[in-house]
Amino acid sequence: MHGDGAAMTPAARIAAAIEILDRYLAGAPVEQVLTTWARGNRFAGSGDRAAIRDHVFDALRCRRSFAALGGGETGRGLMIGAVRAAGGSPEDLFTGKGHAPPPLSVDEKAEAPAYPDLGGTVALDCPDWLAAPLRESLGPDFERVMQALRHRAPLFLRVNLRKTDPVAAQAALRREGIETRPHPGARTALEVTSGPRKVARSEAFAQGLVEVQDVASQAVIDMLPLKPGQTVLDLCAGGGGKTLAMAGRAEARFFAHDAAGERMRDLPARAARAGVAVTILTDTAPDHAGPFDLVLCDVPCSGSGAWRRQPEGKWRLTPQMLADLLKTQAGILDRAAPLVRPGGTLAYVTCSLLKAENGAQVDGFLSRHPGWQIAVRRQLVPGDGGDGFFVAVLTRD
Repeated sequence: MHGDGAAMTPAARIAAAIEILDRYLAGAPVEQVLTTWARGNRFAGSGDRAAIRDHVFDALRCRRSFAALGGGETGRGLMIGAVRAAGGSPEDLFTGKGHAPPPLSVDEKAEAPAYPDLGGTVALDCPDWLAAPLRESLGPDFERVMQALRHRAPLFLRVNLRKTDPVAAQAALRREGIETRPHPGARTALEVTSGPRKVARSEAFAQGLVEVQDVASQAVIDMLPLKPGQTVLDLCAGGGGKTLAMAGRAEARFFAHDAAGERMRDLPARAARAGVAVTILTDTAPDHAGPFDLVLCDVPCSGSGAWRRQPEGKWRLTPQMLADLLKTQAGILDRAAPLVRPGGTLAYVTCSLLKAENGAQVDGFLSRHPGWQIAVRRQLVPGDGGDGFFVAVLTRD
């Protein structure tokens, strides 16, 4: 199709995004569809793939408003809405010529509403059933936060203080064409201002000087009372981003565990790159390695604070899924409590904006477990720079 290596036209990129969105709307996970499409369309260069990915993720963030502007919740409707939302004219791109999508029908050409006229939860791209709990949780910040979640998130890096400092890391990145600026949200945070797609292939990354990590996630780690010589357990480690962030701050003994051990498969290589030691507990239950001075529970959650990065989660979440998550979260807290030695610390973290997953879980834990106190309790919301996070640091008598 484009065998000469020329970049795809803007209209051809929109046609590709429509195809991918239709497969996603039929039930396939978006990352899987993007990967399958790229494998089947080798003519698409890295610039094409990046632009198509941006189209798809913009459409997922703004699924309700783009559908309203484009005349329907199909790949085509979403991309017509996307063009209108950006102030463009769909007729200029939907021409049917070359690899462009077919021209607009009479219905599609009909007078479309303007974005300001959409109103309510449609304009905010908020699922109706979540509007009330999010309003209750966010109060006067509700509209501002929901608007922030409609837009792309910045790329943040965490400087690995075991190997370098922020100024030296910035210089190393600059030599590879990656510009950054410090972010006040965390002392290790750099916001990438140009060259974001070069980061994964950079020497600074390969040598473990920096890791990709949201600034709010870094700020959460800054709130933990890490001290040299402690034993620290990351109980729901996942890929190990927070394990590595903790290890970058203190000379302590770090252990990582996850109920789905395969999520940690890249952690040994990442720890080696970062120059830190992490003991991975796959076959060994954490109970046998403890007790611990600090146990971090970065629990499975709705992900509502990170919908800019994983927008499909906004539309896939159901009341039953949320109810199941609440049970899981309470169970993890109850499991973690006996792993903390007397005088130790339990940190509960979510990337959620919902009170039910945050303050209500902590209150429930305190009612079930006498002898614990709250040392820190904070909600970070999108718009403060990074994603939305909740953290409660609990101490034990």
